[in-house]
Amino acid sequence: MNKKTAIVTDSNSGITQAQAKELGIYVLPMPFMINDETFYEDITLTQAEFYTRLAEGADVITSQPTPDSVMKLWDELLEEYDQIVHIPMSSGLSGSCQSAMMLAEDYDGKVAVVNNQRISVTQRQSALDALALAERGMDAGQIKEFLEEDKFNSSIYIMLDTLYYLKKGGRITPAAAALGTILRLKPVLQIQGDKLDAFAKARTISQGKSIMINAIRSDMEKRFGGVNADNIWLQIAYTYDLEAAQQLKEEVQEQFPGFEIHMDPLSLSVACHIGPGALAVACCKKIQ
Repeated sequence: MNKKTAIVTDSNSGITQAQAKELGIYVLPMPFMINDETFYEDITLTQAEFYTRLAEGADVITSQPTPDSVMKLWDELLEEYDQIVHIPMSSGLSGSCQSAMMLAEDYDGKVAVVNNQRISVTQRQSALDALALAERGMDAGQIKEFLEEDKFNSSIYIMLDTLYYLKKGGRITPAAAALGTILRLKPVLQIQGDKLDAFAKARTISQGKSIMINAIRSDMEKRFGGVNADNIWLQIAYTYDLEAAQQLKEEVQEQFPGFEIHMDPLSLSVACHIGPGALAVACCKKIQ
């Protein structure tokens, strides 16, 4: 008999609480400290409120979910399910994966924590893949193994509108940020595996978009078995500026006809480090 498996991820996946209910996935909200007050994404803090606070210069600090909140969710789910697959955000960008792994040690193998270094739209796809694998009859351990082996089959490129927030968060040297601001450069960053790395510098937004589109095309050709809609999920993510994101989506669609493009706002835990106006193009290899 197949074991009943619950799929859990966190709000960095971009899956809202309402979408989670529809999908049959459970989403742990990420906590934020704003001027020393705690908020939870999509529960006590909306995207609009978050950007208003950010624009007002509020001190926004991301935090990982408390051990209590993680264990409470797991305990509730294990009353209904036999086991849990837990997919936190990339271990390279937060300590929440490590914490979850430690907590899972007390659950006698009933909780499999996946360390597949995904974030945002690629993390969302992992949660959907886990759901599909569970429906195929895989148990939690097998799903964890599959997703971890699959971790490098995704790519994200992000163009920032400003270096201010990376500098504020200490993720970039002040000198590099000052240079970027003076030259009005649009840095393009890459998330590959566990690291957020500099990829290229664009002088204009349109040049930045071209860099991202070409990079994704190259990854599809060289790493993911070809530019083929049957083989690849194509995604767009953004912070705050929906209009700019829709414009990018149209341009990407022109370059990749026949692909279905999924678009989501970037989760607030990511947004507070990169600020509003960021645009991202991502892809994942489809599981066969």
